[in-house]
Amino acid sequence: MNEIHFDFEAFLALASGITFVLWLLSIYFKKLNAKQNFGVRATENVGSFFPVLLFVLVIRTFVFEPFRIPSSSMMPTLLTGDFIYVNKFSYGLKLPVLHDTIIEIGKPKRGDIIVFRFPEDQSVDYIKRVVGIPGDKIRYDTRKKSLYINGKLIEQELVGPYEGLMDDPDNRKLIKKYEQLGDKKHLMFTENSKYPPFIYTEIVVPEGEYFAMGDNRDNSSDSRFWKFVPERNLVGRAVFIWMHWRTSDFFEGLKRIGTKLI
Repeated sequence: MNEIHFDFEAFLALASGITFVLWLLSIYFKKLNAKQNFGVRATENVGSFFPVLLFVLVIRTFVFEPFRIPSSSMMPTLLTGDFIYVNKFSYGLKLPVLHDTIIEIGKPKRGDIIVFRFPEDQSVDYIKRVVGIPGDKIRYDTRKKSLYINGKLIEQELVGPYEGLMDDPDNRKLIKKYEQLGDKKHLMFTENSKYPPFIYTEIVVPEGEYFAMGDNRDNSSDSRFWKFVPERNLVGRAVFIWMHWRTSDFFEGLKRIGTKLI
């Protein structure tokens, strides 16, 4: 998920504030028995949107938010054109716009698929899988495609060449494997002929931050390049695919609807 988006949350907060003021004014005018001139009617009409906008703001801020996957960095778990449901209270309730946590609920675990604001550009949403939690020592061998957490090799189980929905012809070079992170066994890709750099031989995840990687390991911009995801940047945990839409492989894509994300 690597695209700049319109800050709908900030828009909702602003619109809710404006309509709240107009809603209060409409009540004031009614108490004054003001004549229903154009200005009074306009105030009442616009102010009537306040409950609706407030409801949408609350749901989108504290409950869930839909996202569309624009890239292949999380293949094979997520494909370009997937629309996902993101649980926004998995990691605590946060204030809209300010993003300060007001109620602690849970913390990301290894293997969770998280949506977060990109640390280097807060206007961009990314989606990756949590590999390292605070205190973990992370090492990744780019040639052997091997991940080590706290000195322990994370075993990979070979499945075979990728056969499925193709985002582009180069995906035929991908090798599908299983990997176990925490209590979650998930599919991933490596590309044996590709060696993206990893500039840290071993790195310790600081307190309050997370090390995240894409499931498409050799085709993902992630913590290997820009380090960590601050807890403050967390948006929520990806739960399931509620829609898939693109013109190519249309009917195959429809089969993905309702897929639970692990």
